[in-house]
Amino acid sequence: MEEKGAGLLFIISAPSGAGKTTLLRKVMEKLPGLHFSVSCTTRSPRANEKEGKDYHFVSPSVFREMVERDEFLERAEVLGNCYGTPLKNLNILESKGIDLILDIDTQGAKRVLEKTDRAILIYILPPSLESLRERLTKRGLDPPEMIRFRLANAKWDMEAARWYHYVVVNDQMEETVEELKAIIMAERCRKKKNALLEQKMRQWEEHHG
Repeated sequence: MEEKGAGLLFIISAPSGAGKTTLLRKVMEKLPGLHFSVSCTTRSPRANEKEGKDYHFVSPSVFREMVERDEFLERAEVLGNCYGTPLKNLNILESKGIDLILDIDTQGAKRVLEKTDRAILIYILPPSLESLRERLTKRGLDPPEMIRFRLANAKWDMEAARWYHYVVVNDQMEETVEELKAIIMAERCRKKKNALLEQKMRQWEEHHG
């Protein structure tokens, strides 16, 4: 029987308010075999967030202990709160051959690339900074000064996204879902092609020396 091998590792990044969470949920509903990597954070949960589904909410002391035990694939501090991707999530990818999605920022993506060269990086752009301002205002989660900070950070973040493999503009949600699906399916086909070529080459060597 053919071995599954390691799954694919997708890193999805976007400015806050670009619609990434909704986009990922819709894509995962339509594409089987995608596993969402649940990060740890020291911030408090928002009203619509659930423990173990959106984040693992931990205390600062627990987070520090995890850092000391080297349990994070990547970690970062944002606005006084700590975020980190548990290393065990990558181990799931390796052991079960499933495809893993990391929802992290460009800072975290750079740290992941220091540990593995297999990550496929996809950046989600808003149609414009003005549309991003409107989305941040309408969702009503942040005061005006925080919205200004997020917009300034978004401009810097977009510059950092130049080294991503793919950039997708989230203008019409359903169209963006289909585009992201197409990227994931194409990467799966490429993996399958590479595995098939390796298998055929081994068979050739076994039969022809």
